Amino acid sequence: MKKIFFQIAIFFFFLSSNISYSSDKIYFIDLDFVLKNSIIGKNTLKNIEDLNNKNIQELKKKEVLLKKLEKDIKSKKNVISEEKFNKELINLRKKINKYKELKDQLVINFGKEKNKSIQNFFVKINPIIRDYMSKNSIDILLQNKNVFIGKSNLDITGEIIK
Repeated sequence: MKKIFFQIAIFFFFLSSNISYSSDKIYFIDLDFVLKNSIIGKNTLKNIEDLNNKNIQELKKKEVLLKKLEKDIKSKKNVISEEKFNKELINLRKKINKYKELKDQLVINFGKEKNKSIQNFFVKINPIIRDYMSKNSIDILLQNKNVFIGKSNLDITGEIIK
């Protein structure tokens, strides 16, 4: 009899101990939406896009010049000596290699500049979010990507953009 009573007591103890009452205020935010729709974020994305377009234009100009040079060399193939043709072909290959190196360097620099710009965006937006959290007594703020399901009134994205 004592054994059954003890088992029932343990069962109710574990049943009641699993109930938790949290007083923490937990909200979530869509940082991608803030980046795309806030003034600071739009400026950041525009600067990134402008840099990318500038790089693309520079590469297109060089590519057009290389294609023109290649076409010139092909048209001279039967007119000039084989030795001179090979020299021009080697020169073209060097220019193509320089183009590839430039392209790779531009991609690397663009990636670094993009990361730096986005980091700068977060540095600028962080005090705004912290201030909002402080004023509204928010204890925990999650990115919406990490929230499986939640009430829509817990999303503060729109208020942060304002």
